[in-house]
Amino acid sequence: MATTATTNDFSKNSINLTLLLLAIIISSIHHLPVHSLEFQVGGNRGWVVPPANDSKIYNDWASENRFQVGDTIRFKYKKDSVMEVTDKEYKKCNSTHPIFFSNTGNTAFRLDHPGPFYFISGASGHCEKGQRMIIKVMYHEESSPSTGDDHGHKSSASPAAVLALAVSKLAIVQFLLLLCSTASYLY
Repeated sequence: MATTATTNDFSKNSINLTLLLLAIIISSIHHLPVHSLEFQVGGNRGWVVPPANDSKIYNDWASENRFQVGDTIRFKYKKDSVMEVTDKEYKKCNSTHPIFFSNTGNTAFRLDHPGPFYFISGASGHCEKGQRMIIKVMYHEESSPSTGDDHGHKSSASPAAVLALAVSKLAIVQFLLLLCSTASYLY
């Protein structure tokens, strides 16, 4: 009888330890990083001159997202261009000294450092009509907001990247639950 009691105590302790480890692993899964996301500037509209009554559309869009080093922003446009400029050039809508210029119609720009990035349209008069945007790339300590998903990304992030992360987390949780239920069945 003493052997049976000792075995039962061992089984209960094993199950409790397994459940504790499972709880620790599950609680830390939300810290798995998404290394980079792609954002479509302006959503379905793309990079166009905003309506007269909505000249802050791009800065509003940018402030609704959380950008991190390594993320990419994609500009889609027709008969236009996109330029990265300094903050002074941004304020003046001056396109004569861009840091970066593209007029391909489908420009991917990688955010390679924390801090602000300033973008304007290079087409005459477009910046003055509101086709400009400031992107703030978060410093490491800013990258853990208390609300939203893991990194505060909104729905304009690449659905494939968000889905891949969700599927991998789900697979890990399912595996751990299967492991736990198998352990409890065996003991």
